[in-house]
Amino acid sequence: MAASKATKPLRSLRTVLSDETYSRIREMLLTHEIAPGERINIDALARDLDVSQTPVREALARLESDDLVIKEPLRGYAATDLLTVHQIQDLFQFRGIIEPWAATHAAKTIDDEGRRRLHEELERGKSAEALDPEDAYAAMSEHDSRFHTLIAELSGSEFVKDAYVRTHCHLHLFRLYTVLKTWMEEPREDAEVVGELFELYYQPKSGFLAFTEHEAIAKAIMAGDESTASKLMLEHIENSLKRFAPTMSAIEKGQ
Repeated sequence: MAASKATKPLRSLRTVLSDETYSRIREMLLTHEIAPGERINIDALARDLDVSQTPVREALARLESDDLVIKEPLRGYAATDLLTVHQIQDLFQFRGIIEPWAATHAAKTIDDEGRRRLHEELERGKSAEALDPEDAYAAMSEHDSRFHTLIAELSGSEFVKDAYVRTHCHLHLFRLYTVLKTWMEEPREDAEVVGELFELYYQPKSGFLAFTEHEAIAKAIMAGDESTASKLMLEHIENSLKRFAPTMSAIEKGQ
């Protein structure tokens, strides 16, 4: 019995270490400290993070499910490549099919608990406006992911929720934002243009445009207005693609 109790703290410490290692490597992938397509040396990464190979391997397995790394037979892990323009268009087309449906069914079945969760997520998203631009972009990306996942969950369809989560849409978009940050630091004639194109997506100076659209969608869902919720969700996804497509094209031309 005593031995069983003694193992609990050790298991807890291992879980914490595993989670911390996962979070650190995830950050390295999102900020391109580990570049897209780069091979990952597990031994070197473990040394850099001052951990054993075990939590690194566990973290990479989780990151594979996030579609941030890929494991190749006999070659190990590598960071996934950035999405192409065509892939991002396909992703938004997919979202344009399932997310208006999810918004409709969320509005149809919304209860007080669902309204509370939507309200709390909007409050979390709104807090991003008070951050400096770099932190605000990261916070807004996380809010985007949570907001859309929550609506998929509130639709009542586990299949739809899982299908959306597997796209990892906002992780991929944030990685593209990191590319733009790099471009803005380089002496390129088109860097300023690219930065302006990306700002069309969030418009931080006048209030995050995506967040304003989220508020309207949430209001329709909480009111049980199925048709408006579906319409606003589709418009939001179409607008996001229109705002983001020029940035994608600019990045692709510069690669």
